[in-house]
Amino acid sequence: MRRERVVVVGGGLAGIAAALRLAERGVPVVLMESTRRLGGRAASFVDPRTGQEIDNCQHVVLGCCTNYRDLCQRLRVARHFSWHERQYWVEPGGQRSVIEPGSAPAPLHHLGSFARAKFLTLNEKLAIAHALGVMLLTRRDSCPSWTFGEFLASLDQPVSTITKFWSPVVVSACNLDVRRVSAAAALHVFQDGLLAHRESSRIGIPTVPLARLYADATEIISAAGGEIRFGVRAESISPRHIVDSTGREHRCAAVISAVPLEKAARTVRDADGRPDARLTRAAELQTSPICGIHLSFDRSVMDVPHAVLVGCGTQWVFDKGRGGADIHAVVSAADEWMEFSEAEIVARVVRDVAACFPASLGAALRSSRVVKEKRATFAATPQSQDLRPVAGSGTGDEVVLAGDYTATGWPATMEGATRSGYIAAARVLGLKEGQILAPEPRPAWLSMPFACCWRELN
Repeated sequence: MRRERVVVVGGGLAGIAAALRLAERGVPVVLMESTRRLGGRAASFVDPRTGQEIDNCQHVVLGCCTNYRDLCQRLRVARHFSWHERQYWVEPGGQRSVIEPGSAPAPLHHLGSFARAKFLTLNEKLAIAHALGVMLLTRRDSCPSWTFGEFLASLDQPVSTITKFWSPVVVSACNLDVRRVSAAAALHVFQDGLLAHRESSRIGIPTVPLARLYADATEIISAAGGEIRFGVRAESISPRHIVDSTGREHRCAAVISAVPLEKAARTVRDADGRPDARLTRAAELQTSPICGIHLSFDRSVMDVPHAVLVGCGTQWVFDKGRGGADIHAVVSAADEWMEFSEAEIVARVVRDVAACFPASLGAALRSSRVVKEKRATFAATPQSQDLRPVAGSGTGDEVVLAGDYTATGWPATMEGATRSGYIAAARVLGLKEGQILAPEPRPAWLSMPFACCWRELN
């Protein structure tokens, strides 16, 4: 047996974040990853059909995601993001609207562009403005058993506003339909992502394949005194003891489990060797799928960097190169799409793109690739909060837990995963969370009184 100080199991974002912060503090840390790469579900691969490196699914980061942005700074990859203040909403027929911040302070900074938006009627805008005003005054824990759909119904929101505005935002952010997602999770999206500060809704899009964002983490963690072991799968994870797939035993001062929930539920044990009760309960969490569609055309099919396709099954499209000839489409909460064949999915997306960008009609499809992630995220239903174990939970007699499924105050996002890793590192170091987490974005002066109410939940 070889005695290790701290072992982090799982090389996704949560594991990278935990190992890096521990190594930076001088803790001898070993990061175990069963594959030959880091990044977990934020991954890319070489498509054998084209030889191109493509992402499993398009990932974006918002300005309010302070911890993930902090991690990118520490990994020296922050330069590999392009940032956009404009959001393009494109309707079938080609009419487009631009939502962007103006000169007014938050939470009024989008008022001008919202008033000019063509995809909403005046009555729809008034209904949405009323709901956003209520959100300014609503604590996230005030309706714990409500879905966001029930919250919107209580405000008499027309079906058209849900179809055209609320659903595209919430489904993309939470990967769950408004009829299922918890009101608290959706309120978080609008309060911190839209209303708190003009910078919060900025969209950061990686300009390189996701795998390249984390390729240098090995060197950076090693330089800080840590170690990464690839191709090592943990078969049993206990508070101070790990058995890997070769039968080798590892004694540790502490263990952080940063593997996906389904694996953690199978492998994590308590000090007496029994299944961990926290994970037995968390295993009841439902999951929600995402479908990513890569399309390459013989000429440009879109002339904006990204767009919401209003009222379409395809929710977002992104320009991935060649002047809009290579695009990536995303369908979140894609339960229905999981049953479609690749040909059916491609046909649907091509049809939506042609409807919203009429200039693309006649463009020939050169190649396509569909990636289905059936268990992409946990489902952030109202019941999920009681099932999620606290991020970084774990005493000296328990494995410390990290992962986007843990209770971080965030849905299943790159920010949530990073926060969980930072919090787990703080637990091992004996620090308070605030000593290691990046500061929350400071709300604008006009939003400050409202934000103090929202954030009491955290």
